[in-house]
Amino acid sequence: QVQLVESGGGLVQPGGSLRLSCAASGSDFRINAMGWYRQAPGKERELVAVITNGGGTNYADSMKDRFTISRDSAKNTVYLQMNSLKPEDKAVYHCNTEVLLYNKARSYVYWGQGTQVIVSS
Repeated sequence: QVQLVESGGGLVQPGGSLRLSCAASGSDFRINAMGWYRQAPGKERELVAVITNGGGTNYADSMKDRFTISRDSAKNTVYLQMNSLKPEDKAVYHCNTEVLLYNKARSYVYWGQGTQVIVSS
């Protein structure tokens, strides 16, 4: 079992920045990839960015010029630096990870509870 704990959300003015963090904890696992998704009110959950164990990244086209995903492998933590925030970035941001559980010899996907981001003046 793996737990994800997100932090860093909050209220920010348009044009401002926020940095989200997500730490994975548990035992006997290896992270294959970690990422961020978001869900705005009345909309489906959408990909924001993903980073693989090898460091490869993938971004949603609408966010790749403003958001940066990074990781600290030693801490099993992924970050999302969000700059030039817009009101339409308001959403609950969920951390996601695909891990290999050694005792199960297969991969699983876990989700965090989410952290609210509000962009408003």
